[in-house]
Amino acid sequence: MLIPNNLKSASKLAGSLALVFLLINCQRQEAEEAPPEWQPQPVSITTQWAEDVSPKNAHQEYPRPQMVREQWLNLNGLWEYAVTDKDVGMPTEYQGDILVPFPIESALSGVKKMVQPNQKLWYRKTFTVPEDWSTKNLLLHFGAVDWEATVYINGQNLGTHRGGYDPFTFEIQKAASATNEHEIIVEVWDPTDEGEQPTGKQTLEPRGIWYTPTTGIWQTVWLEPVPTSYIESIKLVPNIDEETLSVDVQTNDESTVSNIRLIALDNGQEIATQNGSDNLPIQLAVASPKLWSTDDPFLYDLTVELTDADGNIIDKLESYFGMRKISVEKADDGYNRLFLNNEPLFQIGPLDQGFWPDGLYTAPSDAALKYDVEVTKKMGFNMARKHVKVEPARWYYWCDKLGLLVWQDMPSGEERVRRDGQEIQRTEESAQQFETELTELIDDFYNHPSIVMWVIFNEGWGQYNTAELSEWAKEYDPSRPINSASGWLDLGTGDISDMHSYPGPNMPEVEGVRVAVLGEFGGQALVVPDHLWVADLSKAPTHFKTSTSADSLLMAYSSLYLPLDSLKEEGLAAAVYTQTTDVESEVNGLLTYDRAVIKMDLDTLKAIHGKLYE
Repeated sequence: MLIPNNLKSASKLAGSLALVFLLINCQRQEAEEAPPEWQPQPVSITTQWAEDVSPKNAHQEYPRPQMVREQWLNLNGLWEYAVTDKDVGMPTEYQGDILVPFPIESALSGVKKMVQPNQKLWYRKTFTVPEDWSTKNLLLHFGAVDWEATVYINGQNLGTHRGGYDPFTFEIQKAASATNEHEIIVEVWDPTDEGEQPTGKQTLEPRGIWYTPTTGIWQTVWLEPVPTSYIESIKLVPNIDEETLSVDVQTNDESTVSNIRLIALDNGQEIATQNGSDNLPIQLAVASPKLWSTDDPFLYDLTVELTDADGNIIDKLESYFGMRKISVEKADDGYNRLFLNNEPLFQIGPLDQGFWPDGLYTAPSDAALKYDVEVTKKMGFNMARKHVKVEPARWYYWCDKLGLLVWQDMPSGEERVRRDGQEIQRTEESAQQFETELTELIDDFYNHPSIVMWVIFNEGWGQYNTAELSEWAKEYDPSRPINSASGWLDLGTGDISDMHSYPGPNMPEVEGVRVAVLGEFGGQALVVPDHLWVADLSKAPTHFKTSTSADSLLMAYSSLYLPLDSLKEEGLAAAVYTQTTDVESEVNGLLTYDRAVIKMDLDTLKAIHGKLYE
């Protein structure tokens, strides 16, 4: 049969269109079948900030606000990962992508997989350095990796770091070529609560007050180019009585004396400058200083320069400091109190555990970190007790900026059982690791004016050599009070006598030397449907009282605070309410775990808390 030309054309067009549609459908089907590059894993609840997280924007802020260099390269984003048996060597193939810096157990990592003590976690990433870095050394920084991390660059073993909470750095020799692709591999082992190392509240079997673990990289990884001689660390010691700031600058070159120049600025205006040498404290005069306080958290800017003999700048850091003093003194009422800037200040704040439903140990963003500090201030608190966890430096930066005092706990380890009247016996290796990490904690976060107390032990968990460690800590950092043991096993050491009382409130007996504080109380619970980590709360802690409505919660909460006025008159100097947010199966937070609901009115809370210190 003959077909007219126009019909032939129409037939060809129809065939072409059918082919196009077929190709489109095939491409669409392939796209639907192909796994996405990255996506968060399902989780019962998430925070508002999780929606904006992507491989391109994962924690892009400079991670070390008190030692800022102009040039740096953020290595957060997608890395390859593999989980292997502990005794198997470096893998040749990887199982997928993981979003750094979120721990592998978290939804935002894109993996959400538990790593066991008999396994290792491996990371791999390639990078190139900017062309103008080719003549410089590189510093490879890790904000924190839990727990034992061995780092390889281009197949070379740089070393092993043990400690889940402290930042560490490896120096990489000059890059051979700016166009070369370099390979980082990180080997991680973390026994969690089956080991003796500090773990805080992490456990392989989450329940009650024990939570989902964090394994591997959980803070920012980044690179910095540095000259042959560079500034390695700074230590800032304010003295408001003498109107000075002591600055101890350490450089990487201990064989020669280096020249240091300090410049202090007040809102961009230079107020003081001083020259000196590295490895020796330099006294910078700060005349009539503006004091840092919870009401007015004023911060000075500080420029630190490493110069050559002719005054040329070799290395330069931007930093900041607060002029403040925290001390234990006898007040006019005859009781020992906590003083801020030579004035007694009643400290009231929540127990803050720093867990997130979508990121676990890692907040979804810097804005989320800031929010927790902001909302704590809006509730009228002037302090937070950071509970058996250490945060990234940017959390303390926001406390510095917004004026929130911090009691910083050392994360617990070894035996996490309450012992009345006796300490535990640690192995030499366990004790050495605990003391190493405690030293790192003080060293790494010493400069933050917001931190006003170190808490060594909590409720007897892993508590040993209390007197010796308290004496050491006081000598190591004489600028802050030492809380030897918050709750339970008090051996009369340190600057603080600390009681836990649920629901409370109560207080320890007043002493002639130490300060009496209520280290934990409250724990009033409220279940908020649709904002729960688990629907079955049968494993939730049973020692907290549960309210049936927001109104009943507020009544119970207010009644807890009424006796604090009289306890304050009897010598109580501070109180810590449990807690900032719900955490996993715990529902006794002032906020829900996803930070979506504040369970009581902010203005009412501010009035309740403010009258204790205003």
